[in-house]
Amino acid sequence: MRGYAFGQHGFDAVGRDAFTTRLMGKRVTFARGSGWVRFFYEGDRFTRDRAMPRSVKHSLQDEGSVQTLAGDEHRNRKALFIDVLDASARIDLDRHVAEAWRKEWAAASGNRVSLLELAGRALTAGVCTWAGIPLSDRDLDRRASEFAGMIDGAGSFGPRNLRGRALRLRTEAWARQVLRDAPPETIAARVAGHRDADGQLLDERTAAVEFLNLLRPTVAIARFIVFAALALHLHPEWRSRVAEHEETRLAFAQEVRRTTPFFPVVGGTAARDMEWDGVRFTRGDWVILDLFATNRDPQLWTDPCTFAPARFMSSEPHHNALVPQGGGFYEDGHRCPGEPATVDLLASAVGRLATAEYTVPRQDFRVDLRRFPAQPEDGFVLIPA
Repeated sequence: MRGYAFGQHGFDAVGRDAFTTRLMGKRVTFARGSGWVRFFYEGDRFTRDRAMPRSVKHSLQDEGSVQTLAGDEHRNRKALFIDVLDASARIDLDRHVAEAWRKEWAAASGNRVSLLELAGRALTAGVCTWAGIPLSDRDLDRRASEFAGMIDGAGSFGPRNLRGRALRLRTEAWARQVLRDAPPETIAARVAGHRDADGQLLDERTAAVEFLNLLRPTVAIARFIVFAALALHLHPEWRSRVAEHEETRLAFAQEVRRTTPFFPVVGGTAARDMEWDGVRFTRGDWVILDLFATNRDPQLWTDPCTFAPARFMSSEPHHNALVPQGGGFYEDGHRCPGEPATVDLLASAVGRLATAEYTVPRQDFRVDLRRFPAQPEDGFVLIPA
């Protein structure tokens, strides 16, 4: 099993940016590169219908969520996410996460702690406070564990996935109650009061699903933070530069996003008969866009396997080249509307890590690219001073 490198192996074997193979008994086309990203995301050429295993969908987006919709329904639902994650809201979210981080860091002082768990708790506390539902310590323990379990189980089959799906059902029940009791003028109340394209309020279950689709992806940023800490540890020459300059923190964060083995692919099914780059599609054909391979495409990136934040110091990457959270456009496509918030939160975390005092005990930093989602073997353990 090649895991994250499966697509890259296939592209190298055929010498092209697309190849056809069989996966789970079905014929599928793998593709990479900015041209394929544009073709995949723009023009309503592909739908999300039957595009990924139900086990993955139920762990993450779930049935009826924004990523499963198309056309006017998708654009209407997407507008909710774009509105609640505008520039002002992202500043507020970053502030709440920073406050929660300081609390978690102080509580861990002098103790061995998994950064994945610490960051996950801080992100959970911060995003829930931002949404208008601050958590008690007991609720924080439960919600942080549930979000982490959902994320960890999404890319697997068997017990780990089943646990993630069970946790999602439990968390959805909590979210439904939260939305019933949401204080006015909060993010939670805005989700509960959203009306779809037909003018109808979201049903209670769908509203809960979309509320979790605001909270859970925010907590998933903990994995980017862990890989940022690993990068600072392996490339200590960047620590002072990151600590001193905001633009360097942003460049460092973008390179972490490019190189991190996050969720590796996104799937779609052809909405009609068509052809692109010599590949013919019949309506219903399955396509997998390889995000991991696109972020390492030698046609897009110089020395793609080298960690080099300087590549982002002089210019912003093309939106269809850096695609850890999808490609295309936010407003009318399926690109993750939380990406700007991810960049903000990760850059802030990079700055805090670069200026914090902590020791890193001996541990296993290897990353198994056969595990989805990947992480350092020991989760990056540190001892805050």
